[in-house]
Amino acid sequence: LDYGILTAIAKPIFWVLKNFHKLTDNWGWSIVFLTIVVKAGLYKLSEAQYRSMAKMKVFAPKIQEIRDRYGDDRERQQKAMMDLYKKEGFNPLAGCWPILVQFPVFIALYWVLLESVEIRQAPFMWWIQDLSAPDPFYVLPVVYGLTMFLQQKMSGTQTMDPMQQRVMQMMPIFLTAFFAFFQSGLVLYWVVNGLISIAQQWYITRKLDRE
Repeated sequence: LDYGILTAIAKPIFWVLKNFHKLTDNWGWSIVFLTIVVKAGLYKLSEAQYRSMAKMKVFAPKIQEIRDRYGDDRERQQKAMMDLYKKEGFNPLAGCWPILVQFPVFIALYWVLLESVEIRQAPFMWWIQDLSAPDPFYVLPVVYGLTMFLQQKMSGTQTMDPMQQRVMQMMPIFLTAFFAFFQSGLVLYWVVNGLISIAQQWYITRKLDRE
């Protein structure tokens, strides 16, 4: 097997998958349990992401006030926002870390599903009879699009400018179409990831409200 430059990540992923397969005798459930392990490992990063989103909601009125004050003067608008972030001790990029950390896992899992002969024609359940092939009825891509849409609703886009808001609103549709051509095993990973993220976001948001 040749996983390329991501061998250091792909081999441990396949090792974990094989061990879950010994327990479940099903590669689909192995992917589900792998996703749970990855999300548990990234919980603290996810908590930082949702804390960042919660702060962005608090700053939304101030950011809108800055936009109204400076209008089309993008340079002064950006400077005022950076001054606000510095004053409040807030890093708007802090919420990006969980996504960046997961991206190599996503690519490595793609190669594992592509290269591992064990997963070819391996069934999961119901209509998914080949985890290395796209979902024949596009159910998983649509479910993923819905989970992403719900996460956006929970997170809010009040701090984005109108153009960014329109792009974010189109992302669930774009990614649903994009994932329609991916292996169903890979889309299964992202569906479970999205569902767990919604549960984590709900829990952490309630925790922040209490704080």
